[in-house]
Amino acid sequence: MLGNGKASGPRALTFEERQQWLAQLEADEKAVRWDLPDLSRFLMATGVRIGEALALYWEDVDLANSFVDIKYTVVRVKGQGLKRKPTKTAAGERVLPLPSWTVDMLQTRHDAAKEAGRPPASPVFANQDGNLRDPSNTLRALREARGTEGFEWVTSHVFRKTAATVLDDAGLSARKIADQLGHAKPSMTQDVYLGRKVVSWDAAEVLESILDKKST
Repeated sequence: MLGNGKASGPRALTFEERQQWLAQLEADEKAVRWDLPDLSRFLMATGVRIGEALALYWEDVDLANSFVDIKYTVVRVKGQGLKRKPTKTAAGERVLPLPSWTVDMLQTRHDAAKEAGRPPASPVFANQDGNLRDPSNTLRALREARGTEGFEWVTSHVFRKTAATVLDDAGLSARKIADQLGHAKPSMTQDVYLGRKVVSWDAAEVLESILDKKST
């Protein structure tokens, strides 16, 4: 099992902590202004890196079939500003099925984006101008929102660990979890296995209950 010990890196949020974290964000005007509640939900529902989440465009989202196509990450290029760049490895390119509650959340955001006149080639988690958000600034906002007590240990990596731990506890294989997170390992044989890009729907079924135990 993946475990929560500090020796293995960031620990996962428990079910109760997930609820408390989101409630804390929803009650924080600045966190809401920074769009941190929905971003946190998406990170936990997918296990993607924060740069990958911020690089997601509406044209990469298939709400009808409940998946997102992860192909890019946001980086700051000297002299050019924020840019979408391909993921560093082939394993980073993956199609992630979504839990139904995540689809509902994205549908609400998509309706608002359309009403605001934003095109398909625009970020799902945009800044106030509808453009790419700076990952560094977003991480700074997360640090401020977590406060000094209770959640001072929370970083963006915690959301990835949370998704991985929920999948592990449900008995998904290390290969499926690696695929969900965009990791090339654990096995060279499996790394070169054809057709591995599309992640199993098992992950979406498990992550359906990450914020609601009644869904299990």
